[in-house]
Amino acid sequence: MATSKKVTVVEGGDVSPQQEKKTFVPTAESKGKATQLRLFAVLLWILGIGAEAGAIFYLYKVGIHTNMDWVWFIGLIVLDLILVIIGSQLWKKANRFDPASRKETVKFFLQNQLGVIISVIAFLPLVIVIFTNKDLDGKQKGILGAIAVVALLAAGISSADFSPPSVEEYTEQTNQIEELTGGNHVYWTKSGTKYHIYDNCQHINTSKTDEIFEGTVAQARELKNITELCKTCEEKAKKAKALSAPVIPQPADEEAADTQPDETAPEN
Repeated sequence: MATSKKVTVVEGGDVSPQQEKKTFVPTAESKGKATQLRLFAVLLWILGIGAEAGAIFYLYKVGIHTNMDWVWFIGLIVLDLILVIIGSQLWKKANRFDPASRKETVKFFLQNQLGVIISVIAFLPLVIVIFTNKDLDGKQKGILGAIAVVALLAAGISSADFSPPSVEEYTEQTNQIEELTGGNHVYWTKSGTKYHIYDNCQHINTSKTDEIFEGTVAQARELKNITELCKTCEEKAKKAKALSAPVIPQPADEEAADTQPDETAPEN
């Protein structure tokens, strides 16, 4: 029995029937979205580093003498932080559309942790300038230095990808679905943390669910960063596959041997 919920099909994915296993390759549409997101991320990072440069310039040319100086300097640090974090989130989202391969170790690390590197560039020079500036007294260095260090840590932690996507992961997950179902169709919800094989799965077909999305495994990761298959759906699909497995006919000679009477058996 199919679900009575609204099912929205996500456009742009390959939902073709079962096919020969092959390495995952992002669609042209996904690559285009990744490129666009990365361009926006780089632009925001440049602006963030520009805010850092502005803070350093302000410190050297104006200094911290009045309350307004404090406001301007801290404001530039906060602006730097906001721009870097937003840029890093866009970069991480782009990586879900166009993941790197774990086989290319250096590229994989740089692509997935570039936000952390940018965070260091956007704040570490500022931290050094604050603590080495001779025009600041100890109290000013302590307060401003602490703010800059906290911003550095916040930007670095939020920019790090602790579960980076990879071509190998996408390939394994896609092949799993194709082996179980013969195609690349999965379902998910706006707030869900797993993708499903069946749209009437008890975990998503509830009174709280208004809309169910249908697409590929890659799209579930791209749009909602969902990385795990529902265990209930997996077990149900395995049972369905076992029941539908073809019965292998017995060879003719074995059939004949089975139907021949056992000569050693006693007669009645």
